[in-house]
Amino acid sequence: MTKYLKNLFARKRVIGDTTELQGLLKADALLNNLVNASKVPGLGITVLKDGMAVLQKGYGYEDLEHKTPIIPKETIFRIASVSKPIAATALAYIVLDGLIDLDASFYEYVPYYPKKQWDFTIRQLASHTAGVRGYQGTEYGLNKPYSIKESIEIFKDDDLLFEPGTDYLYNSFGWVLISLALQEASGIPFEEYVKEKVLKPLGLVNTFAECHPERSRRAWNTETASTALSLTIFYSKNRLGFRKAIPVNNFYKLAGGGYLSTTEDIAKFGQAYLDGKILNEEVLSPFLTSETINGNKTYYGLGWQVSKDKKGRNYYGHVGNGVGGYSNFFVYPKQRMVFAILINCTNPNVQEELDEVVDVLMSETSEEAFT
Repeated sequence: MTKYLKNLFARKRVIGDTTELQGLLKADALLNNLVNASKVPGLGITVLKDGMAVLQKGYGYEDLEHKTPIIPKETIFRIASVSKPIAATALAYIVLDGLIDLDASFYEYVPYYPKKQWDFTIRQLASHTAGVRGYQGTEYGLNKPYSIKESIEIFKDDDLLFEPGTDYLYNSFGWVLISLALQEASGIPFEEYVKEKVLKPLGLVNTFAECHPERSRRAWNTETASTALSLTIFYSKNRLGFRKAIPVNNFYKLAGGGYLSTTEDIAKFGQAYLDGKILNEEVLSPFLTSETINGNKTYYGLGWQVSKDKKGRNYYGHVGNGVGGYSNFFVYPKQRMVFAILINCTNPNVQEELDEVVDVLMSETSEEAFT
């Protein structure tokens, strides 16, 4: 297995063992402890079993200074790379409409992109096997008002890191290129295509493109369609505690990590897949099937992490980490469960605890909703 295959998404998630507490009580205790131990400023969770809420609750605060509580139905988080499954769903629709061929050259849709030493396809971009590089230096936290098309200036002149199809390197710039191809093929802005094809039909009314980060949080909260919604403050963490995250502009990388949402909307999105409301199995199969490189699984399909947890249970979804936001989104088809967990902090290093919460709830779910 080559070096580029060694990454977060090529590993099974490690899940801790339960102790004396079980089910919802243990999950609740674990999540409360993340706040009480100052590991996260705030966290929202929505867990569905057969479409019904097993656990939907907020922990900690969306605003530490004013002690504003997290409300899963109303608190808006940065969802980071959980944006990729949303973008992948839009890609599946445009493929079905015949406007994009997954195995066509990217240059068929964006002929003005600088030619590289090798050609590469939409499928290779979506599966992180095209050789496009990842972030360098401060690119992770850019605060420039790039459009999607303008943003390719960041990386367009760089060589591919390997021959497409021969290796795997997780990155978000590949999804910038997909969103550019999608809007060129459709003739409408990427964010509008996603809104019309994915968000509106599925009733994801609290999922937004982060288009205007320069506006104040108060202005955003005032201007949203639903006055109940509230945008969380975005935090980072260091050895001294939590501080407000650096300002960033994520609009150009909507497809890879630029959407805002609630845990309820993300869970609803996952439930739509379980209920067969999105396309059909033939269209979705390549998106939810792990790619292989030289016989080795990448544990990634097209915009979706596709794997098993430590106990061998199949799931698809995504983990996300961005400036001021950390996210978990898992769909377990056999168990018909959906997990949406959003945190208002750059990677707080609590994945082990989140995995344990998932395992506890997978192992023993309650018949009553816990709110």
